[in-house]
Amino acid sequence: MYFCVRFMKSHERLKTPEIDAFTGDKCQITPAFIAGFTFINTLLMKSILFGSIILLSLLSCNKDDNSTVNNNNPFLTPPIVNITLNLNLPEYNPLKFPGNSVFINNRGLKGIVVYNVNNSLYTAFDLTDPNHTPNFCSRMDVEGIVATCPCTTDSNSYDIVTGQHQNNENAFPMQQYRVQRSGDVISISN
Repeated sequence: MYFCVRFMKSHERLKTPEIDAFTGDKCQITPAFIAGFTFINTLLMKSILFGSIILLSLLSCNKDDNSTVNNNNPFLTPPIVNITLNLNLPEYNPLKFPGNSVFINNRGLKGIVVYNVNNSLYTAFDLTDPNHTPNFCSRMDVEGIVATCPCTTDSNSYDIVTGQHQNNENAFPMQQYRVQRSGDVISISN
């Protein structure tokens, strides 16, 4: 015994047995078969719709709103940075208070400065001057919230809260890193 499959709209009801066009036998289509077929068809359509929504969501996500600015700089190749700072340690304790900064040497290109803006907003920038190729003098010095390049060929200075050049709007901003605080732990990454 076998079942003939005829696609039916959900509002159609089988009143008389159908005849199979190939064998001439009567087909046995039960209401349970129709309900199962409708359920599978609905499940398949929902799965396709759900999968399409997930795929579109993943394709439209951007990791960082500033990534186009950082990636367009011809002088810098961003290093991989993944640092965790425990604010309970003495060297990072100043970051518990707004207006303080901490320097992390030997990370990034020429070191990283982390600044506490207001206990919920932190910034982290690379200390290399983004407007020329890294060299022996391109590590910037920080005083207050201003980072200044010591190279004698330029007088570049940047704001460590925003990363922007202080005098030239067309200059590249400082290389920025992502900062996230969770309890007494700050994570810095790119």
